[in-house]
Amino acid sequence: MPNPSFFALAASDRADALEVAASRSGRPAYLLEKDLWVVLTLQALFSASFGERLTFKGGTSLSKAYRVIRRFSEDIDVTYDIRALAPDLAGGSDLPLPPTRSRARNWRSKIERRLYDWVRDEALEAVSAALSRADAPARARADREKVYVAYDPLIASDYEFVEPEVMVEFGGRATGEPRVQRAVACDAADFVPGVVFPSASPFVMAPERTFWEKATLIHVFCKQQRVRGERLSRHWHDLVRLDDAGYAATALADRRLAEQVALHKSAFFSEKDADGAWVDYKAAVSGNLRLTPEGEARNALADDYERMVGGGVLYDNPEPFSELMERCADIEARANAQTP
Repeated sequence: MPNPSFFALAASDRADALEVAASRSGRPAYLLEKDLWVVLTLQALFSASFGERLTFKGGTSLSKAYRVIRRFSEDIDVTYDIRALAPDLAGGSDLPLPPTRSRARNWRSKIERRLYDWVRDEALEAVSAALSRADAPARARADREKVYVAYDPLIASDYEFVEPEVMVEFGGRATGEPRVQRAVACDAADFVPGVVFPSASPFVMAPERTFWEKATLIHVFCKQQRVRGERLSRHWHDLVRLDDAGYAATALADRRLAEQVALHKSAFFSEKDADGAWVDYKAAVSGNLRLTPEGEARNALADDYERMVGGGVLYDNPEPFSELMERCADIEARANAQTP
């Protein structure tokens, strides 16, 4: 007789399975529970008819697909290929970019409207249908560029840091490349071998691109001197883990990729610094990268990091915030030394 699927079990047995996995893994049962819904949502999206046009990206991809970071990452970032969403704009280019800043606003407006319609009409339908097929106790809803999967939690928790809901945020301004297809499994699966947990095989953005995506995001934070850092410290943590895995070195050596990210951010994610000047992404990847905030921005980030550590989101013993900043300063120095 084949092993039963997780959702074929009675609710009490599903809870027991998660508690067993928690005791064997040392991870909180409520995090293992949410991870299961993350994987089921990925399975729903990438097994859909449009799955080949999607790319799984961001911190959750580093955790689930590459095992580079050992922290719980609760949200899913997905790119819907701009060449499929807006072929009239992309024109078949491998790096579709608007020719001017004014045209960029027009592109963003068109892409936004089409993405909202696609999320509502196709992505939501695919996720809802998958939940129904699995007889999974959850409800999906769409809001603009996001799909939310709210599930009935089996494990009691105050959910101070982690809500019983998976958020998928879609973007439609890039191709998602470079990317590869990777297997994704539930964290609980290794610890309860007699139960079949959800699994997925998404296309996943290359870690080197994720490095530059996060590095430029951090650069903007530093240039803006923001005094709010809620849920942002994970990016600094992820950057250091990418360095530990060797991906930072290969990313820093890939000048073409760095420049592509800078061009894309300049076109679609223009930001102003604390003085009101446009952030120069090309300069950032060409010897002027900032990865270590100062003053109140640093204090806000430190507070957010402590909340993340206290919430049990990091599976291993994390380094102190001061050490994390030292590591980022080292990455910054190495990045700026590799000028064209």
